Amino acid sequence: MLRAGIVGLPNVGKSTLFNALTSSRNAQSENYPFCTIEPNVGVVSVPDERLQVLKKLVKTDVVIPTAIEFVDIAGLVKGASKGEGLGNQFLHNIREVDAIIQVVRCFDDENTIHVSGRINPIDDIETINTELALADMASVERRLERLVKQVKSGDKQAILEHKVLTKLNELLQDATFINIEEHFEDEELDVAKNSQLMCIKPMIYAANVSESDLATGNAYVDKVKEYAAKHGADVVIISAKIEEELVDLSTEEAKDFLNDLGVENSGIERMIQSVYKLLDLTTFITAGEKEVHAWTVKNGSKAPKAAGVIHTDFEKGFIRAEVTGYNDFVEAGSYAAARDRGLTRLEGKEYVIQDGDIVHFRFNV
Repeated sequence: MLRAGIVGLPNVGKSTLFNALTSSRNAQSENYPFCTIEPNVGVVSVPDERLQVLKKLVKTDVVIPTAIEFVDIAGLVKGASKGEGLGNQFLHNIREVDAIIQVVRCFDDENTIHVSGRINPIDDIETINTELALADMASVERRLERLVKQVKSGDKQAILEHKVLTKLNELLQDATFINIEEHFEDEELDVAKNSQLMCIKPMIYAANVSESDLATGNAYVDKVKEYAAKHGADVVIISAKIEEELVDLSTEEAKDFLNDLGVENSGIERMIQSVYKLLDLTTFITAGEKEVHAWTVKNGSKAPKAAGVIHTDFEKGFIRAEVTGYNDFVEAGSYAAARDRGLTRLEGKEYVIQDGDIVHFRFNV
């Protein structure tokens, strides 16, 4: 399952956001540092209105959306890479996620303590990024030391890994996130991807604002956007407190509330969309009387790979895929009508799955 880690300095709204993401009160949210002692984990359904439409058409009672696992990681402080605050155990948790959501405080509130005593989102971002980069550098240096003997013996794989890690170490000096596809290609890129460094993970800055700034942002948000644009990251404006309030409202009430604030979608929905965009993901669907089920794959995935997401046997014994586009299926109203109109087609192993494809896999094991 896709995993996203929520990080940030203490008291920026991480746990409040986590509460909203998971529609729960499982994460503490108090006005003091380190109230999150162990990483909280919650599985969050990905909003997809198409599933409810298909539910009615195929006459099923079961809908299974695709999901993201969010990990709320305790607040980092300056020196975390050397064990300050709650230290390296939380850096380890960040290494295990696919994307990082860094919550950045972009609101003034004299009643909520800031760990450094002043509001400066760029300083906050650079503090976090520096700690992650320092921890990555220490990891890389340890690996380089272990490779010395193998490199001297002429081991080709060791020489390649040493070259890639040396370059990564140089890039980490800038203490920012690295787009490895800009610096590596082919087999070097594969080594870089397998390095498990935190600073190569996709980054989203969640600019946490007050209710009054949710629609338009503010000067703090502008600075975060400018920084993110320079470093290939994404920015989502959220109000963690508003998101938590939305949990107690019905779907219609929540929409009306957001419209009154001048926004269409919740910050959570926009954040999930941002994760999908940064990780280059897409959704296909299986639908029938048993259930409507959404599945996640990388953009560009071919039919057998998508079949393997459902079950490895489907990929091994793949024969072909019966595919109907979502809009075509809705227009036809049923599988039978879609087939009669020629809207359903049989695709082979080279077919690339498209977002919203409704797929029935044929396989033989």
